[in-house]
Amino acid sequence: MKVIFSRTLLPSMIITILSLLLTGWLIVQAESNWIMVIAVLIVQFMIISILFIQFYNRYTRPIGKATKTVDRLIEGNYSARFYNGNSPEMEELSVKVNTLARNMSEIAIQEQMQSEQLTTIVDNMQSGLVLIDEKGYVHVVNRKFLEMFGEEESNYRGHLYYDVFENENVHETVQKTFLYEETVKKSFVHREGLNKIYVEVVGAPIFNERNMLKGAVLVLYDITELKKLEKMRKDFVANVSHELRTPITSIRGFAETLLDNNITDPATKEFMEIIYKESHRLQLLIEDLLALSRLEREDFRLLIDNYDVRQMVEEILPQLHQKAENKNLTFDLEVPDQLTMRADKDRMKQVLINLIDNSIHYTPSGGDICLAISEETDVIHFQVKDSGIGMDEKSQTRVFERFYRVDKARSRNTGGTGLGLAIVKHIVEVHKGKIDVESTLNQGTTIHIYIPK
Repeated sequence: MKVIFSRTLLPSMIITILSLLLTGWLIVQAESNWIMVIAVLIVQFMIISILFIQFYNRYTRPIGKATKTVDRLIEGNYSARFYNGNSPEMEELSVKVNTLARNMSEIAIQEQMQSEQLTTIVDNMQSGLVLIDEKGYVHVVNRKFLEMFGEEESNYRGHLYYDVFENENVHETVQKTFLYEETVKKSFVHREGLNKIYVEVVGAPIFNERNMLKGAVLVLYDITELKKLEKMRKDFVANVSHELRTPITSIRGFAETLLDNNITDPATKEFMEIIYKESHRLQLLIEDLLALSRLEREDFRLLIDNYDVRQMVEEILPQLHQKAENKNLTFDLEVPDQLTMRADKDRMKQVLINLIDNSIHYTPSGGDICLAISEETDVIHFQVKDSGIGMDEKSQTRVFERFYRVDKARSRNTGGTGLGLAIVKHIVEVHKGKIDVESTLNQGTTIHIYIPK
């Protein structure tokens, strides 16, 4: 009932009721005058028709126009507008529809600007970028990626990644990113005819607000120039080391010869001892630099063979025991019998010698050193533990860097080159192994090495 007597319908209802009352009264007065009755009905019909036409023009037609305007907005035509002032209600509706259209137009313009900005940033990146959804379909490839790998954007977008990416390293990166749900990094060489491009690909998973995997993004860096600079550095170090090896050996030999001739002048003897000692230190440094250069060469190959681990350890024990005894250190060995592994025997000897020698240098007199080797599920676990000076957390993150020294004064006194642990790390990595360090300042250090069987 409220609807009937609302402000919108009340005038029409009053006119309709008065018209019906008038019609009834005229019919009663006319009695059997059919002409009068028909005339009254015609007038009644005309009045009702006028009311319907007025209602249609004021409400039904404007609502139809408003509906068409909304349809155009849904289609994306945000310039569509609706104007009508036939009634306060329609005027209010037109104002709200037009306000909605303006707001949607502003939002669309902002989204377009943001989209253009994002597209500009993505396409002008100096790295290739690929966006893949959780089903494996490619959604975005930028301009740099197309320059690196060729083809058109349409050949990638909307296709499964394993159908359009030819490089197996990219496949593996995507698969590991989805499988482990963590950032994956890999390097590979991409060839275009005679040209060779070094590429580093980083895959990162994408999660939604509920921490569910929604896809992955790949960033591909062209590291060709970095590789060229790295090669120049390696070649320079190798060449200089080779050139210095002969004169340093000669200087050491001459100094040793002069020292054997019973020099009587104390000052001369002291200077010759310094020359001999420093030339020996330079010789060790050169040998370590050459060892690193060999390990870093692309054509470096390990001499893999099966051998008994305990026998390999016993071959290096005499020199290590002698160094430990000279410093009054306790050296313990925990190696099981009949333990075999498949690796480069000479390189693994170098790993153990460098690690134990490092522990001897950094462990005060009266301390303990222990070499423990054990067999685990898929790896051989090497553990070198000492009760030396230890390291803080900052040093632990840098201990495998070249020329980094935890205690610079102690390293100079012991004649260390600062390359021993860097060589260890390279040898472990070329064996596809893993190296970790545990250390507490002033309490000692434990280095763990895991080599696949």
